[in-house]
Amino acid sequence: MMRTRHAGSLRAADIGQRVTLCGWVAHRRDHGGVIFVDLRDVEGLAQVVIDPAREACAGGHDLRGEYVVRVEGVVRARPEGTVNASMPTGEVEIDVDHLDVLSASEPLPFPVDERVDVDEALRLRYRYLDLRRSRMQRNLRLRARVASAVRRAMEEQGFVDVETPTLTRSTPEGARDFLVPSRLQPGSFYALPQSPQLFKQLLMVGGVDRYFQIAHCWRDEDLRADRAPEFTQLDAEMSFADADDVMTVIEEAVNAAVEEVTGTRLGSVERISWEESMARFGTDKPDRRFGMELVDCSALFSEAEFRAFAGKHVLAMRVEGAGDTSRSRLDEWTDRAKQLGAGGLVWMRVKDGELESPVAKFLSDAEQAGLCSAAAAEPGDLLLVVADADRRRAQSVLGALRLDLGRPERTDEPLDLCWVVEFPLFEGIDDAGRARSAHHPFTAPHPDDVGLLDTDPLAVRSLAYDLVCNGFELGSGSVRIHDRELQQRCFAALGIDAAEAEERFGFLLDAFRYGVPPHAGFAFGIDRLAMILAGSTRCVTSSRSRRPRRAATRSPVRRPRSTSRSSRTRALLFSGSTGRSPRRPRSRTWSVPC
Repeated sequence: MMRTRHAGSLRAADIGQRVTLCGWVAHRRDHGGVIFVDLRDVEGLAQVVIDPAREACAGGHDLRGEYVVRVEGVVRARPEGTVNASMPTGEVEIDVDHLDVLSASEPLPFPVDERVDVDEALRLRYRYLDLRRSRMQRNLRLRARVASAVRRAMEEQGFVDVETPTLTRSTPEGARDFLVPSRLQPGSFYALPQSPQLFKQLLMVGGVDRYFQIAHCWRDEDLRADRAPEFTQLDAEMSFADADDVMTVIEEAVNAAVEEVTGTRLGSVERISWEESMARFGTDKPDRRFGMELVDCSALFSEAEFRAFAGKHVLAMRVEGAGDTSRSRLDEWTDRAKQLGAGGLVWMRVKDGELESPVAKFLSDAEQAGLCSAAAAEPGDLLLVVADADRRRAQSVLGALRLDLGRPERTDEPLDLCWVVEFPLFEGIDDAGRARSAHHPFTAPHPDDVGLLDTDPLAVRSLAYDLVCNGFELGSGSVRIHDRELQQRCFAALGIDAAEAEERFGFLLDAFRYGVPPHAGFAFGIDRLAMILAGSTRCVTSSRSRRPRRAATRSPVRRPRSTSRSSRTRALLFSGSTGRSPRRPRSRTWSVPC
């Protein structure tokens, strides 16, 4: 072994022991012949004392920041008055009698000291250096503990870890697919899975009963702070289960991860409907750690003479104690509301017995009093009001402003989880009269709303559910359709006729002919859960996706070739096209490694 201990593990109980440490030179201080070095490794820092006068320590004068060294010596107590209480190893130091320089280092593009702020673009460019920061090391270890805890929780609940294929065919999900060109069939491509959705449904048909995997997934979408093109999620599916069963299992897995990191378990997780979440918070991923809830005042202004409110959905939000907000700041909020899609933003300062606002003169005394009463406004408060013909737009605009003004700085304090249930099955109708799926085409409609599929599809609720933590969507799931006829009705609402359904999903529909157990599932982001528990605003991963290298020459993308049903090689491929979605060959076969 090159070392006998980690630097950050030494304590007063180790005084007198001989140790060998390896690590990086974090700080170097030359005190007139004797050199003090803070040696850093994965466990932390330890002070080592090097006397270059010793023959085996002659290289001490040459040490610089981030040199990699190996030192041998005896642990001793620091002299009186030099104890560093801010360091876990601050009571001891190592009297070095042998020094090896294992690797020299050029000056770094930025210091890895936690006290120094570094431009994020520079950090990402030199990610391998950024990972030397103690905070990054802690985050990666935290993520590993989260994944281990989740895995244990799923195995203890009887789930079987099954890996599903990575090179596969395109499936309808929420974003674009990444494509991998086929060397053997130029012009054709594999698709990297956005999730193992169809595979896990086929596992249920295959009698696996309880499946999970910590799966790597890919989505071709723009980078965001809490989402990257490639990510890791817990993916799970259960047979003979309903939404309550799945939510119970997932709560246990999340609780196991939280307990692993914080030492405590969360209480019961409240459930709220999608409609309630939108009405109170203006979003389907509510941060409930603070107030400022939305209030619908549409009925109050149903006969309003003020043109901006007349005949519209009028929503208000109280900002406690913000009545003295400057006009320039209010103008900034108004511009922000316009950027979000609103026609404007009405602000009103609450004074003793009246409202102060450019629009106050257009409102009757009864309307002003009713508005203050509905929002529970007190003198010194500020009211923000959005009016729009589209209720959802008014909710989302005011919901975004709510987060801008009130969201706590930390993502992890306190932890508040809730289930959002009863999402709409469809989110809109296109120009051709086809519904757009809000989740994915295999989500089961609410039993009470099945009759509306043909007459009023936008009124149909789904058996979908999201788990939300502190305003972040941890993951989502649903009860799946296991009845072939109901699946075809949902396809019809989406404008997918029998021929297209057979071409795109024939392998799933074929499987549904042979006895399908009722099943439901869920997936949540391991990276995102670790991000929240780490108190970070960035997903906890070892690296960020790099921009793909441009090919030296571009070959034209070929149109699809005909694919026979017996072709097992081309069954997993589809040809790309431009301007429209590619046609996907039908596949009857897929494999699961055993």
